[in-house]
Formats: sequence, structure tokens, C-alpha cells
Amino acid sequence: MSTSHNLFGTLQNFELGNGQPGKFYSLPALEKAGVGPISKLPVSIRIVLEAVLRNCDGKKVSEANIKELANWQPTGTRTAEIPFVVARIVLQDFTGVPLLVDLAAMRSAVQKLGKNPKIIEPLVPVDLVVDHSVQVDFSGGADSMARNLDLEFTRNRERYQFLKWGMQAFDTFKVVPPGIGIVHQVNLEYLAKGVLSAGEVYYPDTLVGTDSHTTMINGLGIVGWGVGGIEAEAGMLGQPVYFLTPDVVGVHLTGSIREGVTATDVALTITQMLRKAKVVGKFVEFFGAGAAALPLVDRATIANMAPEYGATMGFFPIDAECVNYLRATGRSEEAVKTYENYYKAQGLWGIPKKGEITYSQELELDLGAVLPSVAGPKRPQDRIELPKMKESFISAFSKPVAENGFGKPAVELGKSVRVSAGGQFHPGGGSQEPVSPQHSMAVGTNLATEREMANNRPTPDPVTASAPQLQGEIGHGSVLIAAITSCTNTSNPSVMLAAG
Repeated sequence: MSTSHNLFGTLQNFELGNGQPGKFYSLPALEKAGVGPISKLPVSIRIVLEAVLRNCDGKKVSEANIKELANWQPTGTRTAEIPFVVARIVLQDFTGVPLLVDLAAMRSAVQKLGKNPKIIEPLVPVDLVVDHSVQVDFSGGADSMARNLDLEFTRNRERYQFLKWGMQAFDTFKVVPPGIGIVHQVNLEYLAKGVLSAGEVYYPDTLVGTDSHTTMINGLGIVGWGVGGIEAEAGMLGQPVYFLTPDVVGVHLTGSIREGVTATDVALTITQMLRKAKVVGKFVEFFGAGAAALPLVDRATIANMAPEYGATMGFFPIDAECVNYLRATGRSEEAVKTYENYYKAQGLWGIPKKGEITYSQELELDLGAVLPSVAGPKRPQDRIELPKMKESFISAFSKPVAENGFGKPAVELGKSVRVSAGGQFHPGGGSQEPVSPQHSMAVGTNLATEREMANNRPTPDPVTASAPQLQGEIGHGSVLIAAITSCTNTSNPSVMLAAG
């Protein structure tokens, strides 16, 4: 990729965190050159525009691409594709391992041709986080995590040997082992830098990931979303990720979250609202005093749910809260200062107020009006306010399946059966048929999320294990504790504590 041109006189200087000068491709300079009304564009569009400008080489990315995006129209006809070269790639293990196999195969082919296999190397940093395949066989004990990890490495020894080879073979390929956290949590708390550099040129941290909930990173003001394996592999090799120029829906947040209401409640309320607004394939950008008052962990929770409300992203612009979060999660003071100086120099600092940005559509939400709620009974957009949960469950119990009910006879409500768990058992094993697109469409699920949840989690090989034997009674309507590590909640301490 080209980082040495000075198109429109945009290659400018700014002060790094150590007081030294650094270079960047200036969006204010691009607007001053008369290319377009850039300061009125949504922040998410401007960050993509910077990548298009910086990577302009006259081949993959042209000057025409810059001018088209700089003159983005809120309600224009969407026919042009944007060539977006991302700064890094994040992989989860089920989709990441096949990509590593492809890289290994390419090295093998190059070696057979008598060339140096080291020429096959990802051109951007690639991080693979092992989390999707990890099974929980033991719980409730002080040694549960250690026992689970020991079983995980026993089950998948060859796989981890292959991943270790990948780390040693490729300079830009890193692996985060199991037991560290869920991919989105690791990305937010550890991998994200906010600003990256190539030589002396600095640029925004942007990414694509092979999991639909990659959008959690939008809470930190980083542009990124989930893609398929082919697109991720193209991005690894320095190729642009192409997508249709999007509409950007602005969500104006006012007020503050009342006591007893969590960020998950807000996320479910926003999901219901945006589903009705039909934001599929669009960027969603949050702005206003309410957005500025949200802690970053709450922003991340809301951004994580973008696939559920159908949007490509649920983006929060950059402000002082982002700086505080980077500092609190262990980034160096020099890196944090560079981050702040960069976005201020780009004119991207601060969450916009109403009227400052032109959006394709604007929606309003008073955070103070959000009530505690649950998702369901089957889909996240079917939100139920907590005080209405009993009557909603009773109604759904006998309602036909075609009407999003359970289709059960009313007489079964209240019945319970005795169950036992534990003892010596053989977790895992068996076969799993992939969920088809036809099935997903029939039951009204989201193709990018529910199918991914089923198809990316095959059952593991059977192993012998044991746990204390327990007995109890459960029935329709019983309240049980499920896994609390939902990726929506993992980086939000308050909701994790409430769940546990």
C-alpha cells in the first residue's frame, strides 16, 4: 500500500505523545483543498475516507474513490463501492484456522516453485483469538478453569501445535490462547491501539473480523465489522474490502440511564427501535449528550448488538472517555497522548451535538425512558419489559410456533420433572448438521448471527470426565442460570457482576 504520496497536499505533521513530529493524512487539509464538505460528514464515513485517501495508489484505490466518498450524500443513490483497506484483522478460531491453512498451502506452493516461502506473509497485523471452540465441562469449583483448559489442550493438541507453528512462521500473525477471554473482549481491552503507524505515517485503527460481533470495537471509536473468511483473507493480503457506500443513521441519545437499568437493557431497547427503522446494511452512529455521558463499557455493549439490529456498525465517535479507557486498560501514556493528539488534529475529537453532522436519517432515544427488560422469547428484537414478563411468557407458551410462540398445551404449564446431573459422563461427541439458510429464513432469524452461533460451534470429541451428582426439579417457566459470558456483556463489569 502507498503511504508516501501527498495528494491534495494532505500529508501533514502532528505532535506525537513523546513530543516528536509524526505525519498523517489530514482530512481538514482535504476539505481545504475543495474536495468536499468533509467536516459535515458522519465521523464513521470520515474515518473510512482517511483510509481511502491514504491508500490511494491509482490502481486498487483511485482519486475518483476519494472524491466520491468526500462528497457522500445522506440520501443519495447507493451504487458506488468503497475500496476500504483495513489496518488489521481479527480472527476467531473456527474461521481463523482455515485461513492459516491457506497461508501454509501458499508457502508450500511457493517453495515448490523454488522461491523463498517467506515472501508469503500477511501485509497487515493478524490476531487469532481462541474462544469459539472452547468447551465448559467443569463449573462451580475453584479448579474449574484449570480443568477445562487442561481438557481443551488434550482434545485439540494437533490444532494448537499448528497454531504455534503459524506464530513462529509468520511475523505478523499472533495467537491469543484459550482462557484469556472472548475475542471481542480481548480486541477491546488489549489488541486495539486506536492509532497505528507505518514508518512515520500514523492512521486510525480499523479492522474487519471473522465474527459478526466484531462491532463491539465501535464503542471505542474504531471502525470495524464482521466479514466472511474470503474477505478477511483478502484483507490479510493487503487487498481492499469492498462495500456499497452506506446510509448512516444517526441516533440522538439524550438523558441518562436510570438506577436499576443496565447497558444490556439499553442495547435491547435500541435493537427493537432500529429493527423497526430497517437499518440493515447501514452504518449507525450515536451522538448527543446522552452518548457522551455513557461509560465506554456501556457503549461497547450497545455496539456489540449491531448484528442484532441489522446494521453494519453501531459506532460511537472518539472523545475523552476513550482516552480514559485506553489509559485504564494499560496502554502507555505516550500511546494514549498520541491517540488524543491524532484525532484532535484530524478534527474527529468529541461526540457531535445535534445539527453538527448530516445523517441519512435521525432517530431519538431518551435513555431515562429505558426500563429493565429481557430478550425473547426467541429473538433479541422481541424485547419484553421485566414487569410484563410473566404475562408475556404465559401468552407465548400456548401461542403457535408460526406466531413466535412455543405451541405448548396450557395444561403443561406448571408441571415439573425430576432431573439429575453429574457423575461420570462423556461430554461432546456426536454429529451436528449445519443450519441451512432456508431454515433460518423460515423461523425469522438473522442469517449473520443465529446461523453463525450454531454452525461455528460443532460438538467436540468425546472424553471421559466426572462432576458431583446433583438432583432437582425443573419445568416450563423455571428460572435457571445459563452461561453468563455472553459476548455482549463480557467487557462490562457491572452487567457481569449482576449476571453472576
